[in-house]
Amino acid sequence: MPRPKRPRCIRSRPIIKEFRPVGVEERGEVALSLEEFEAIRHIDFEGLDQSQAAEIMNVSRQTFGRILKAGRFNLSKALVNAYRLKIEGGCYMLHGNGRGYGRHGHGKGNRRRGRGNKN
Repeated sequence: MPRPKRPRCIRSRPIIKEFRPVGVEERGEVALSLEEFEAIRHIDFEGLDQSQAAEIMNVSRQTFGRILKAGRFNLSKALVNAYRLKIEGGCYMLHGNGRGYGRHGHGKGNRRRGRGNKN
């Protein structure tokens, strides 16, 4: 039996929950987890390096790399194949104020606060 996943720290949920292609009929659906979304936001939008982003999400750099790779694959699969992209699910803890990040429990927020749900 595998060990349970440690929840990843995310700052906030995305504003939208899905993207749909316009001008084509529905072809399929791809789910992007909230931790994959957060990894893409840290690297591609905020311009952080993987070590910094891994520290914020409370995971190792190698785990962060796997999350980022899966997220980019799901994103590109949806774009290339004109699939609907749903942003939902995952194993995460929500930290909305920007404090308490880090693998070593710096500041507030180093306690587990439960696992995130789909909505």
